[in-house]
Amino acid sequence: VQLAEAGGGSVQPGESLRLSCAASGSILNVIGMGWYRQAPGKEREFVSVINWSDPSTYYADSVKGRFTISRDNAKNTAYLQMNSLNPDDTAVYYCAAAGYLTTNAKVYSYWGQGTQVTVSS
Repeated sequence: VQLAEAGGGSVQPGESLRLSCAASGSILNVIGMGWYRQAPGKEREFVSVINWSDPSTYYADSVKGRFTISRDNAKNTAYLQMNSLNPDDTAVYYCAAAGYLTTNAKVYSYWGQGTQVTVSS
Protein backbone atom coordinates (compact mmCIF):
# COMPACT_ATOMS: atom_id res chain seq x y z
CA VAL A 1 0.00 0.00 0.00
CA GLN A 2 1.32 3.39 -0.95
CA LEU A 3 0.02 6.57 0.64
CA ALA A 4 0.50 10.10 -0.62
CA GLU A 5 -0.51 13.14 1.41
CA ALA A 6 -1.23 16.56 -0.02
CA GLY A 7 -2.73 19.84 1.10
CA GLY A 8 -0.33 21.12 3.72
CA GLY A 9 0.79 24.70 3.86
CA SER A 10 1.17 27.84 5.93
CA VAL A 11 -1.91 29.57 7.32
CA GLN A 12 -2.80 32.10 9.97
CA PRO A 13 -4.57 31.22 13.22
CA GLY A 14 -8.27 30.64 12.70
CA GLU A 15 -7.89 29.58 9.09
CA SER A 16 -8.55 26.17 7.55
CA LEU A 17 -6.78 23.52 5.52
CA ARG A 18 -7.84 20.24 4.01
CA LEU A 19 -5.37 17.40 3.78
CA SER A 20 -5.81 14.46 1.48
CA CYS A 21 -4.32 10.99 1.50
CA ALA A 22 -4.48 8.97 -1.69
CA ALA A 23 -4.02 5.24 -1.28
CA SER A 24 -2.85 2.88 -3.99
CA GLY A 25 -1.70 -0.70 -4.27
CA SER A 26 -3.16 -3.61 -2.28
CA ILE A 27 -5.75 -1.76 -0.24
CA LEU A 28 -8.34 -4.51 0.02
CA ASN A 29 -7.25 -5.34 3.57
CA VAL A 30 -7.14 -1.76 4.78
CA ILE A 31 -9.66 -1.08 7.52
CA GLY A 32 -8.32 1.94 9.37
CA MET A 33 -7.07 5.12 7.73
CA GLY A 34 -5.50 7.35 10.31
CA TRP A 35 -3.92 10.75 10.61
CA TYR A 36 -1.00 11.43 12.92
CA ARG A 37 1.15 14.47 13.44
CA GLN A 38 4.59 15.22 14.78
CA ALA A 39 5.73 18.62 15.94
CA PRO A 40 9.42 19.50 16.30
CA GLY A 41 10.88 17.93 19.42
CA LYS A 42 7.71 15.99 20.18
CA GLU A 43 6.56 12.44 19.68
CA ARG A 44 4.18 11.48 16.92
CA GLU A 45 0.61 11.78 18.16
CA PHE A 46 -2.72 10.42 17.03
CA VAL A 47 -5.10 12.89 15.39
CA SER A 48 -7.97 10.93 13.87
CA VAL A 49 -8.95 7.63 12.26
CA ILE A 50 -11.77 6.47 10.03
CA ASN A 51 -13.03 3.03 9.19
CA TRP A 52 -12.70 2.37 5.50
CA SER A 53 -15.95 0.42 5.38
CA ASP A 54 -18.28 2.04 7.90
CA PRO A 55 -18.83 5.49 9.40
CA SER A 56 -16.76 4.90 12.55
CA THR A 57 -14.42 7.75 13.35
CA TYR A 58 -12.30 8.75 16.32
CA TYR A 59 -10.56 12.00 17.20
CA ALA A 60 -7.94 13.17 19.64
CA ASP A 61 -9.41 15.47 22.26
CA SER A 62 -7.16 18.27 21.04
CA VAL A 63 -8.84 18.36 17.62
CA LYS A 64 -12.37 17.25 18.42
CA GLY A 65 -14.90 19.74 17.11
CA ARG A 66 -12.34 21.41 14.81
CA PHE A 67 -11.13 18.59 12.57
CA THR A 68 -13.26 16.27 10.46
CA ILE A 69 -12.04 13.06 8.86
CA SER A 70 -13.78 11.65 5.82
CA ARG A 71 -13.17 9.31 2.92
CA ASP A 72 -14.07 8.80 -0.70
CA ASN A 73 -13.90 5.08 -1.40
CA ALA A 74 -14.28 5.59 -5.13
CA LYS A 75 -11.10 7.66 -5.13
CA ASN A 76 -9.33 5.60 -2.44
CA THR A 77 -8.72 8.86 -0.66
CA ALA A 78 -9.07 10.00 2.93
CA TYR A 79 -9.37 13.63 3.96
CA LEU A 80 -8.74 15.68 7.05
CA GLN A 81 -10.60 18.97 7.15
CA MET A 82 -8.92 21.21 9.70
CA ASN A 83 -10.75 24.31 10.88
CA SER A 84 -9.93 26.93 13.49
CA LEU A 85 -6.26 26.11 13.26
CA ASN A 86 -3.96 27.40 15.95
CA PRO A 87 -0.18 27.42 16.38
CA ASP A 88 -0.33 24.21 18.44
CA ASP A 89 -1.49 22.43 15.29
CA THR A 90 1.83 23.12 13.59
CA ALA A 91 3.38 19.76 12.70
CA VAL A 92 4.13 17.32 9.94
CA TYR A 93 0.93 15.40 9.29
CA TYR A 94 1.09 11.77 8.25
CA CYS A 95 -1.58 9.45 7.01
CA ALA A 96 -1.37 5.76 7.76
CA ALA A 97 -3.20 2.55 6.91
CA ALA A 98 -3.85 -0.53 9.00
CA GLY A 99 -5.77 -3.75 8.87
CA TYR A 100 -7.64 -2.67 12.00
CA LEU A 101 -9.47 0.37 13.24
CA THR A 102 -7.03 1.58 15.85
CA THR A 103 -5.46 4.64 17.42
CA ASN A 104 -2.24 2.76 18.15
CA ALA A 105 0.49 3.94 15.80
CA LYS A 106 2.39 0.67 16.21
CA VAL A 107 -0.38 -1.20 14.43
CA TYR A 108 -0.15 0.85 11.26
CA SER A 109 1.89 -0.90 8.59
CA TYR A 110 1.83 1.80 5.95
CA TRP A 111 2.72 5.47 6.22
CA GLY A 112 2.81 8.41 3.88
CA GLN A 113 5.75 10.76 3.57
CA GLY A 114 4.07 13.53 5.54
CA THR A 115 2.95 17.05 4.73
CA GLN A 116 3.90 20.17 6.67
CA VAL A 117 1.24 22.31 8.30
CA THR A 118 2.37 25.61 9.77
CA VAL A 119 0.04 27.91 11.67
CA SER A 120 1.53 31.28 12.45
CA SER A 121 0.60 34.93 12.51
